[in-house]
Amino acid sequence: MKKNQRQLLICAIGLVCFLALVFLIPFPRTAAFWVSFVFTLIAIAAQGYVFKIAFEKGEPLKSKFYGFPIAKIGVTYLIVQLAICFIVMGVGFAVKVPVWIALLLCILILGVAAVGLIAADIMREEVERQDVQLKKDVQAMRALQSKAAALADGCNEEVLKGKLQALSEKFCFSDPVSSDAVAAAEQDLTGLLDELQSAVLEGDLESAQQLISKTEATLAERNRLCKLNK
Repeated sequence: MKKNQRQLLICAIGLVCFLALVFLIPFPRTAAFWVSFVFTLIAIAAQGYVFKIAFEKGEPLKSKFYGFPIAKIGVTYLIVQLAICFIVMGVGFAVKVPVWIALLLCILILGVAAVGLIAADIMREEVERQDVQLKKDVQAMRALQSKAAALADGCNEEVLKGKLQALSEKFCFSDPVSSDAVAAAEQDLTGLLDELQSAVLEGDLESAQQLISKTEATLAERNRLCKLNK
């Protein structure tokens, strides 16, 4: 059974149960009764839409996980509306509930739920946007870390290999998030690692050691800029 079909089935079962309770129990058929009845039908029908925007709007699994607060608001709205509905109908056995009270309560509940759903959906979109931005922001540093690690793994000279491994560790423990403030430093690091790679491949140990020192100094400056711009 498809997800849409399961959602419709759940709504249908809930609707049948609600109708059975409402019409099998001899509630007084007052105006307040019909107001609460109609608004509860709206709440039941709204669950299909709520679950749609909660779990079908975003494709990634994380996006669906962020949809749980939206679904929770929808379910809470339904429970509260059902409670108000049966309270209004039950009180009708003793006194005649003014229609404006039932209408006011139902409108307030619907309004609060609508605002909550909109706010939760906006928050979900903002969190997703920040996730995407964060992935973009760490790509540059991840590439530098990978290149530094590859240099250490590909070096056979013991002394130089140890220095390259130490350099690789410094890259690993550096702040992974890039920004405009460190863009120039990261571009310099890319150039230095390219030069360092050429020196290692050519066996130029002296140039390689000098480039390692320059790279460490540039990386330290880049990390200093990261802290200043937090």
